[in-house]
Formats: sequence, C-alpha cells, structure tokens
Amino acid sequence: MIARLRDYYEADTPEAHRFRYGLLAFDLATVLFIVVTSFLPRSDVVEQFDVLFGLVILVDFVVRLAIARRPLRELLHPATWADIAAIVSFLAPLVGEGAGFLRVLRTVRLLHTYQLLVRLRADSAWFRRHEDVILATVHLSVFIFVMTGLVYETQHARNPAIANYADALYFTVTALTTTGFGDITLAGTTGRLISVVIMILGVTLFLNLARALLQPTKVRFTCPNCGLMRHDPDAVHCKACGVVLNIPDEGGRF
Repeated sequence: MIARLRDYYEADTPEAHRFRYGLLAFDLATVLFIVVTSFLPRSDVVEQFDVLFGLVILVDFVVRLAIARRPLRELLHPATWADIAAIVSFLAPLVGEGAGFLRVLRTVRLLHTYQLLVRLRADSAWFRRHEDVILATVHLSVFIFVMTGLVYETQHARNPAIANYADALYFTVTALTTTGFGDITLAGTTGRLISVVIMILGVTLFLNLARALLQPTKVRFTCPNCGLMRHDPDAVHCKACGVVLNIPDEGGRF
C-alpha cells in the first residue's frame, strides 16, 4: 500500500503524472476558494466547503508523512507547518481562518518538485521558454498573497483602515513597491515590522521578476562535457567548454 502511494507521488508514469497535475489543480482551486470566500459572509455552505478542503488536505498531509523516507525531515519542512496551519484553519475556522492563506505555500513546493518540473518541461514548450518568468511570478504572487493574509489577520480587529482583504492587498502592494501613499498604515510595533518585511523581501522578489523578464531568453540543455545547463536558443557550441551541442528543436509546437 505504501509503495503504491509513493508511486503516485514520486514515480515517472503517466498515472503518477496525472495525479500530481491533479494535486496542483487542487492547490490552485484551494487558493481561489480562499480568495473568493474572503469577500463573502460566512455561511453554512462556506463552512461545509471549509471542512471538505480541510479533510482533503489532511489526507494528503498524512499520506506524505507515511511515504516519506525521512519523516522527521518532512515534518520540519516549513511548508509542512503551513499545511498544519491550513488544516486547523479549515477544520476549526474559529481558531484562525486566515492561516488558510499559508496553503498557497504547498503550491510552490509542489511546483518545485523535481518530477513536476521535468513533466512540465516535457509537456509544454511554452513553459520551457518562460520557466524563469513563471517561477518568479509564482514566488512574487505567493509572497503578496501570504502577506496580505498576515496584514489582514493582525490588523482588521484594531485598525479601521483595514476593513477587508482588498484593503490589506492595497497596503501590501503599495508597501512592496515603496509607493507609500500614506492613506493606510499599520498600527503598532508588529505592524511596522510587517511593513519592513514587505518592503525588503517584496522588492527583492519584484526585482527578480524584472530580471527574468528583461534577461535574454535561454534554453535548458545540459552540456554533455561541462554540465552547463543554460544556452542561447540557437547555440551550436557550449560557451563554457566549446563542445558541439545538439539542442532539440521544438519544431514550433506550443
């Protein structure tokens, strides 16, 4: 049983590929659910979906621990703790529903798993061409998403300027871009520290995205001689060692 479950999460088979794409789709659906319901009043239907998402995440969490070759290492991973916070949030919303925003960290870890990256590169020429931009965009979006949730959860009860997630998102973006209109500020020492984190880390991620957008396009192909992995799309020789490269032609497929 454990071996079969591990195959779903780690094997290089069509069935395993479909399963991991399904996990990615579920993570994205979870993020969409959190965003949409943050603007809606709490209701029985929303609570039922909370429990449903929480149970699915809990099953995924238990299975990952069960198949982990190093369970302690898996348990200490930051994304694992984010999952725990999300599970508590969905199954016991009164404890802290905003922690569900941390569920988005699972999408980043899933997207960075070796098997999924290899599959995306093999299945999508568009992903191969824009991989750096896609990953940089995901990182920046995750940061904005998590910090928006943190701003809202720490401020909405005592700061009249933060009445909903839209206000928190507005502040996060203005702080990240260092625009600082001044119409919304965070109260207290905690609020100031959150602002500092948003400005320092946010600007770094934003510049990383700008670099990915502006730098010349590269293709990933491992040089058989020196191991260099990034080359110009029309490269014939490796820039590092000069060996002849046989980079596969995508043939215009997208």
